[in-house]
Amino acid sequence: MRFAFRRSALFAAASLIALGLAAPSLAQDVPPTPPVQDAPQPDVEPEPSPEPILEPQAEPDADTTETDEAEAPKVDPIPAVWSPIPTDAEGRSAYGYYLAGRNALTSGESEAGADYLARVEALTPEQPRVREQAFTASLLAGDLDVAARIAPEGEGVSPVIVQAGRLVAAVQTFVGGDPRKANAMLTAAPVGEPHARAGLYVQPWIAAAAGDWDRALAPAPTDLDPISTLLVRANRARLLELRRRHDEADAEWRDLTSHALASRLFRLPYGEFLERRGKRDEALVQYDAAVTAGASDRATMSARARVLAKGRPPAAPNYRKGASLALKTAADQIIAQRALEFGVVYLRLALNLDPTDENRFLIGQTLQQAELEAAARAALAQVGRQDIELYAAARVQSALSLEKDGQSDAALAELRRAAEARPNEASIAYLLAGQLVQMKRFDEALTILNGPLLATADQGFEVHFLRGAAYEALKRNTEAEAELWAALQKQPNDPTVLNYLGYLWVDTGMRVEQGAEMIARAFAADPSDGNIQDSLGWAQYRRGQFDLAVGNLEQAVAKEPANAEINDHLGDAYWAVGRQREAGFQWNRVLTLDVEPERKAEVEAKLRDKLGQEPTGDKGAGLGAES
Repeated sequence: MRFAFRRSALFAAASLIALGLAAPSLAQDVPPTPPVQDAPQPDVEPEPSPEPILEPQAEPDADTTETDEAEAPKVDPIPAVWSPIPTDAEGRSAYGYYLAGRNALTSGESEAGADYLARVEALTPEQPRVREQAFTASLLAGDLDVAARIAPEGEGVSPVIVQAGRLVAAVQTFVGGDPRKANAMLTAAPVGEPHARAGLYVQPWIAAAAGDWDRALAPAPTDLDPISTLLVRANRARLLELRRRHDEADAEWRDLTSHALASRLFRLPYGEFLERRGKRDEALVQYDAAVTAGASDRATMSARARVLAKGRPPAAPNYRKGASLALKTAADQIIAQRALEFGVVYLRLALNLDPTDENRFLIGQTLQQAELEAAARAALAQVGRQDIELYAAARVQSALSLEKDGQSDAALAELRRAAEARPNEASIAYLLAGQLVQMKRFDEALTILNGPLLATADQGFEVHFLRGAAYEALKRNTEAEAELWAALQKQPNDPTVLNYLGYLWVDTGMRVEQGAEMIARAFAADPSDGNIQDSLGWAQYRRGQFDLAVGNLEQAVAKEPANAEINDHLGDAYWAVGRQREAGFQWNRVLTLDVEPERKAEVEAKLRDKLGQEPTGDKGAGLGAES
């Protein structure tokens, strides 16, 4: 089987190249830190639990035992018979809102789902599980004012929910313009695990805004892990600058950049501080050291170019931007620990403090990692064109998400927008060509692949391979062979290229023995791939090894049951070993699948000429129908 035109590991690798060139990193490239001891595992779910929670609950039976009562959760029950049924001013019931909320969340419409659940909570405030679900849905949807208002507390509420509520309530109070109240809230009830780190990072900025400089400039707690300690000190250095204690700030930054393993985290902000102090040469030393250490992110490279051009230094972060940066840093760390929903919550808070496209992009990126595709696309759609590189990166991310959900036309439209925004970006051009190949628009793909962005002297194996795949699909076999051979020279052990070129040689009869050997190498490298196992079986078939072919093709069909070409090959192998009725079943099975017109006509001809059958397209036919 030739390479299937779907988004493969090859296209995934290319998407990473595109994003690496275009997308910002998180606030700071923070190494993952070990989980805090005894911290509970994240249990903020993206969707409500599947069991209904608004069903009327009957009063306990008179013979309920004391043991049963002790073990039952303490929940205020909804009456067995509601009188009246909870409805809003428009006559809509809590039940209806709840079902609408769940359906919206299941469909990925997080904002609508959160709104419906908040309405349920308003109608049934005695139901703690409704309150928790409304709270978590509001968090993930970004409706933080609602989340702050209904944050659950009290007996029986998970610490994860309680502490998230404290964090959200304090930050939203700060966003609303009352830093003194927010500071008092965090002082009276500090945010605990698993959100303690986020609370610790953000409180100094809120305290500074409230004029509580003793708390704002307090040293890091002694029980923190080493990386978090350094990050707290970096926030302190920024606040020292705002307090105009420049010598102390400089000493803090100097020490932070002296740490061998973590210095790369702090060279950029230290360089920016030095620029503001008029020390461009020293700032350039920091940026050059970052580049030497491997930093190639956009921010570092832009800072270096700015110093060389004697541009205006960036402003120091104000209290809100500093708090946003602190929350993004906390998000970076917790995302590294795979607590993605927590990361989204912190980033939503950061966005409320500093409504930038970079924050919107990071939210979309994190939601996509959490496989909340519709919510991710909604966030990415908010990224505007002010920063054209960021806009293009958002369009690429959205395209990858749409393709994952099977929306190929919409994905193509997003990639075209990205290419229009950055017409000279080769990685985006490659992704666009790959999407066109996947959609079997081969001539359009070749126009891009043979254009000046990709047809370069140093083009990578991915470009050669994709061009070869497009040529092969158009039956331009000589050109296909040349491109696939060029790809193989660059990646001689890549199983996909070995399989594709080997199949081309076997299927066309150009070099059957050499092709079979290449396919065997590909199968040894990746025995789990059904497409490669199909190629192995087909090579055996073409060499007259029919019994071996049957075994491999049966296994390939088991791995890729909906693949028309593999089912067709198995039918041919069954016919070759005299299993004629099973061959007929397989060929009829092909006609029930997504099959190209040319193959469909060939299979119909085999059914008529070999078996004297009119094609049935029987959906029950296939491997195992007659053994």
